[in-house]
Amino acid sequence: MYEGFWYDSVFGVGVLWAHENFRARSDDILLATFPKCGTTWLKALMFAIKNRNDHCKYSINPLLTTNPHNCVPYIELQVHENNPTAYLDSLPSPRLLSTHSSYNSLPKSSIKAGIKVVSISRGPKDVFVSWWMFCNNLRAQQYSLPPLSIEDAFESFYEGVCLSGPYWDFVLGYWKASLDCPDTVLFLKYEDMKRDTIHNVKKLAEFMGYPFTLEEEKRGAVKDIIKLCSIENLSNLEVNKSGVYNVGSQTRTNVPNNVFFRRGEVGDSENHLTPEMIERFDHIMKQKLKGSGLDFSCNH
Repeated sequence: MYEGFWYDSVFGVGVLWAHENFRARSDDILLATFPKCGTTWLKALMFAIKNRNDHCKYSINPLLTTNPHNCVPYIELQVHENNPTAYLDSLPSPRLLSTHSSYNSLPKSSIKAGIKVVSISRGPKDVFVSWWMFCNNLRAQQYSLPPLSIEDAFESFYEGVCLSGPYWDFVLGYWKASLDCPDTVLFLKYEDMKRDTIHNVKKLAEFMGYPFTLEEEKRGAVKDIIKLCSIENLSNLEVNKSGVYNVGSQTRTNVPNNVFFRRGEVGDSENHLTPEMIERFDHIMKQKLKGSGLDFSCNH
């Protein structure tokens, strides 16, 4: 645990390292997410938005042959390379980066530099079910371990004992930061992104400093990016069906790219949770978010 949040051995050492050693640039754009809130989708969208003029032809876009996690690297995972700062320092500005760090654990230099931070949240029930299935996919494919029961996984998540947990404290940190610093912190909801993708992608592009021109909108650039970055399209690409994501050369851990993709649907969690689990989720979120202005009651 670090500053009130749980991290595993892989991310934990990286969060500590990045907090003190990451060298931010004022034009960095950082995607900060709790796991399973739409990270892969947002990475793809942000990469496509930023680089749309360099890869205007759909057929040559790097996302067709590269997993989004390689396009938008995690800051904290660089600690597992032989030279932790070399790769990040080599990236041309403005850099697109990502983190699973809580707001109060972000690198000191990023706050000082005033970088732009994008955070996306998601209804906790869907987050939990996606996290549980992700863990079990990893256990089966990477470690040949038996699956976690949904009951055991639920108790861990409910107690906040999961990567970047407790969930409610994590999202509240970025929610409050977005209210205090709206020019530098954008808070998105996964459900809103799914409900009105065009509007929210344009909002995201505007915040990033890459707004769509009227001409681009007329020729369908926004819709093209949404299509390219859809879960349906990304999950069916060969790189994401058979490729692997290297967590870090020193970890010797390769995560199958296919575990980053599931259904991506809103409300699917209710097909897996018991009525008691749903009631407990509703109760604790109401308790934790009371008075904050953040509400997931209309989401799952």
